Amino acid sequence: MLALFVQTLNITAPVFAMLFMGVFLKRVNLINDNFIHSASTLVFNVCMPALLFLGIYHADLGAAMQPGLLIFFTVATFAGFALAWGLAIWRCPREDRGIYTQGAFRGNNGVIGLALAASMYGDYGISLGAILAGVVILLYNSLSTIVLAIYSPSIKSDPWSIFKSVLCNPLIISVLLATPMAYGEVPLPNWLLTSSDYLAQMTLPLALICIGGTLSLASLRASGKMAISASMAKMVWIPILATFGAWLYGFRGAELGILFLYFGSPTAAASYVMARSANGNHELAAAIIVITTLAAAVTTNIGIFLLQWGGWI
Repeated sequence: MLALFVQTLNITAPVFAMLFMGVFLKRVNLINDNFIHSASTLVFNVCMPALLFLGIYHADLGAAMQPGLLIFFTVATFAGFALAWGLAIWRCPREDRGIYTQGAFRGNNGVIGLALAASMYGDYGISLGAILAGVVILLYNSLSTIVLAIYSPSIKSDPWSIFKSVLCNPLIISVLLATPMAYGEVPLPNWLLTSSDYLAQMTLPLALICIGGTLSLASLRASGKMAISASMAKMVWIPILATFGAWLYGFRGAELGILFLYFGSPTAAASYVMARSANGNHELAAAIIVITTLAAAVTTNIGIFLLQWGGWI
């Protein structure tokens, strides 16, 4: 069991080491808010689209494109969203319900989930994780926009506005471009693929450092029980229920492992940006990000350890 626990740590430790590196670099003033803003913009608009594009372009889509898994993930995401919203109605004042809901269901799958999938399953993890990331981007952005708009007058939630925001998302664009090219086996010049790979390799370390740089323990003191409640839903209840559902559905091996990693990812840093743009309680959003990111260093290791110990992944 000790050897299995060490193996689990070897999978997760590099990801969380980069997160806490971001915390350290911000603390010693080697990076600042301007750097984090610029680097996050670069990751979102250039590096991560390159990573997702190459992950799908080089993927064995016959193996990675699994309709049953995508359908299960979609249904489970809607169920997790409904659970989070129900808890928000029960636990929160009206003005904080959108922030609570988003924090309790929206995982950082595009960065941490994908990084852990790549660390654990290599190229197959990137391929399957990239395809799931396309679904994640569509679902999370749409559902978050809707629930924030319901409780905030600053965001439009009409179908056309949501459609435009999804269609203009560079991550969605990269997925939509890569999928037909991968199916059609469209050749690309080696210099273009190599240059894209340089950008893709920057994605995970740079994004993880930026997320670490955004973490602030000061926000914890202002948010209290609501932040802890949302974090418990995100890091304990939803991953347990979703992973158990996936196990009952019949998923095993890499598929079950990646589903656990995606549902067990901490709250996305983008939820803070959306909370501010909605003129919502961004201190609550920041506190949920801090708590879930710190908790993930424990819950992810425990979850992987138990699944491996049971022989299911």
